[in-house]
Amino acid sequence: MKNLLLPLISVKEYLNLNKMIYPYVLFLGIFFMLLGWIVGLLFAPIDAVQGHSYRIIYLHVPMAIYSQLIYWFMAIWSFSFLIWKIKIAPSMILSAAYIGCMVTFLALLSGSVWGIPTWGTWWQWDARITSTFILFIMYLALLTVNNSFQNTNTADQITAWIALVGVINIPIIKKSVDWWSTLHQPASISLTTESSIDLSMLIPLLISIIGVGIFLFSLGLKVSRWVIYRRESD
Repeated sequence: MKNLLLPLISVKEYLNLNKMIYPYVLFLGIFFMLLGWIVGLLFAPIDAVQGHSYRIIYLHVPMAIYSQLIYWFMAIWSFSFLIWKIKIAPSMILSAAYIGCMVTFLALLSGSVWGIPTWGTWWQWDARITSTFILFIMYLALLTVNNSFQNTNTADQITAWIALVGVINIPIIKKSVDWWSTLHQPASISLTTESSIDLSMLIPLLISIIGVGIFLFSLGLKVSRWVIYRRESD
């Protein structure tokens, strides 16, 4: 398996591919992200209960989704590093941690802004918000630990183990609104049942999720290139 993967994810080949696709991915991400936001903010109908305040979902929901997906991405790279010692893996883990930290912060911030008109408070230590805050702390811890050791190999090993252990928090975030009584509403989008959000609001939300995902991917390309150059120079 290692021999099959190494030619595909060697540092040199990754950097070449990275530079080639980055501008196209960036353009697509910005296009779809702005399209979703413009349609959602200007053309989606007013919510019968929340009024205009619900429109923050076009930022909050994508950030909340990708805060968890990025951690899965980081955990997969951590597993590959610990098992197969893939050279590029620590750079990908660190890149994901930088972006995941930013995305989780934006998810918490936008959720707090949304909470003021809907809950009457900007913060509540309920299960969903608390578990998401723990996710934010996990990202910060990974970045802190990785920069705390002079020995790069030791830092990479500890970072990878912490990332794998932290995976247990992701299903807790997902199921928190089902397991405990919380202020946070259940998911409006479902892959197994009918979504509870109207189609006129759902379409721009899906476009926003796609656009934000592509944009974050382009950001990941940029950050990972910077991380690799920094590590190689050291």
